[in-house]
Amino acid sequence: MVDNEATIEVEQYDAFQEEVASELEQSQRALKEITLMLEQNQIELNKLTQRNTSIVVHLQQVQAQLEGLPRADIRTAYESALDAQQRLFGMRHQLEKLQGDQSHLERYISLLTQTQKMFPGSKPNKKIGSGSSSAALEMLINAQEAERQRLSRKMHDGPAQALSNFILQTEIAMRLFDIDQVRAKDELINLKMAATNTFQKVRNFIFELRPMMLDDLGLVPTVKRYMDTFKEQTSIEVTLSISGTERRLEPYLEVMLFRSLQELMGNAARHSQATQLKVQVNLDDHSVRISVDDNGKGFDPEKIGDNGGIGLKVIKERVDMLGGHLAIDSVLGQGSRVEMDVPAVFAS
Repeated sequence: MVDNEATIEVEQYDAFQEEVASELEQSQRALKEITLMLEQNQIELNKLTQRNTSIVVHLQQVQAQLEGLPRADIRTAYESALDAQQRLFGMRHQLEKLQGDQSHLERYISLLTQTQKMFPGSKPNKKIGSGSSSAALEMLINAQEAERQRLSRKMHDGPAQALSNFILQTEIAMRLFDIDQVRAKDELINLKMAATNTFQKVRNFIFELRPMMLDDLGLVPTVKRYMDTFKEQTSIEVTLSISGTERRLEPYLEVMLFRSLQELMGNAARHSQATQLKVQVNLDDHSVRISVDDNGKGFDPEKIGDNGGIGLKVIKERVDMLGGHLAIDSVLGQGSRVEMDVPAVFAS
């Protein structure tokens, strides 16, 4: 029976290695295709930008001669300008999406490469498909899917719906142009305001997905920026305290710590009914310690995950993998405190 189990474990191990290698090859191929598309789209974007500049100059000339030009010519000029702007906006959106896909694939390829290094070609001499590791993998997958679903709903209810309204408002403005130019102008002003608000929401979503400043500036500046954004979005009073020497950590550690802090603060906003948060970040020569205190309704630490809340379990698993420690102190009706302490690995 033991030999059969060992055989199954080896077969699963081999299958896992083959799947990682296949996924890595496909991702590398997809990255090459996206890189080529990016180059082509950038060329097209430059052409559209030049065309839009020319049309804007022409539109300014039309505005200067509104009294003497036929209405049909004025309408044609505005329609051309609107069409050019829509094409330019669409191309920029497509370019940003491709850049996001490229960045995602690069990180994914890096993760797959690290995974290959962690699982060498030799056969395992002990079980690798144990219940605990399978459960951890399941939690990680569920956490990722839950986050994707949350962002998908926010995108659908926010920017996606707003873009549909933009199209409708544009149609209204175009029809009003021949009837009431004052009302048409008001519609365009409202459209501009709505577009500005939506643009800010999209930027917030991008920051949630992957804050670029985490790569450029590191953990502490990104945490400070996130605190400001969090306060604007939730109206929760947040106090941030940072101690120790600010230094760059290894990228994987900065990502893990930031995502964990993001999850803890998000839990406080979504579930604990907290009105105040106290966040502490301490960096010394040996460890990084982050704690989050809230004055919310609290919870029973023994029942984590019973109602689908897997965030804390995933954080604990990650902290354990890094050789750290996660402490949870919470009582129903008396708020909660979560503290994680991991060994510091500084960037070379």
